[in-house]
Amino acid sequence: MTSSPAAPFVADKVTKTYPGHTVFDALDLEIPAGHVIGLLGRNGAGKTTLLHLAAGLTLPTGGSCRTLGRPTVDLDTPELNRLGLVQQEGRFIEWMTVTQHLDFSASFYSRWDRDLQQRLIKTLELPVDRKIAQLSTGDRQKVGILLGVCHRPALLLLDEPMSSLDPLARAGMLDFLLELLREDGTTVVISSHILGDVEKIIDWVVFLDTGRAVENAPFDVLQESFAEWTVTAAAGGLPDTFSEPFVLARQGNDRLARLRVRTRDPEDRARFAQTHRAEIQSRSLSLDEMFPLLAGHQQEVE
Repeated sequence: MTSSPAAPFVADKVTKTYPGHTVFDALDLEIPAGHVIGLLGRNGAGKTTLLHLAAGLTLPTGGSCRTLGRPTVDLDTPELNRLGLVQQEGRFIEWMTVTQHLDFSASFYSRWDRDLQQRLIKTLELPVDRKIAQLSTGDRQKVGILLGVCHRPALLLLDEPMSSLDPLARAGMLDFLLELLREDGTTVVISSHILGDVEKIIDWVVFLDTGRAVENAPFDVLQESFAEWTVTAAAGGLPDTFSEPFVLARQGNDRLARLRVRTRDPEDRARFAQTHRAEIQSRSLSLDEMFPLLAGHQQEVE
């Protein structure tokens, strides 16, 4: 595939297989620079595998990956100094205190930001004098966040980074991610099932399904495309099913129906109302509501 020279991550015809299981089959994907990207998909869709490919923790079975302009098989100190990875369950040196672990990690990075470290410690209320082995699951996750971001990476990969954080800590972390983008132009890729939080900060969506990227688009484009229509029959009755291809889900009766639709054609609503002699009220969908539609689950509206 032809990629932008500035793209921080590119997958070109990537295949990734494990014994008895294929995660990706000829995946083509380019992550755009300077965005906060929501990496979404059902369990088993390959989100963690993709982040590990981008970080060079695993290599493709076929095809090639490039991270920060270099093949992932050849990632070395210049790229790793510009790469941050936060995993749901990080690996730490258990006998060290939090302060010792941060000091140890900082020694490997020329751009480690001590002021940022102290600010995040305060924001996340991290007990720095405790040994890693004594920390709660949530506090261990906070340590992982600091290790992933205090060197101010150009590409930050987040795999369920806030699943164990309380609401206040998550809010502080979300504000910080937006600050990273604003101050440093960091490209952030976040995989999370907490879609209400993700929706607050992302401006791009990559959706994985059946071994491929079924969506790779600006979030506002998706928001404009999906809607819920409340359809009221003005005369006669509504059909049990609608033939319009943009209707994805239906609930209701012959007088009143709620539809989930996907269309960017402003004329579709007017034509639909005229065809079915109906009145339509429309509202946008949240990311939670879009998720099953992106995954191809065209079920009845709950």
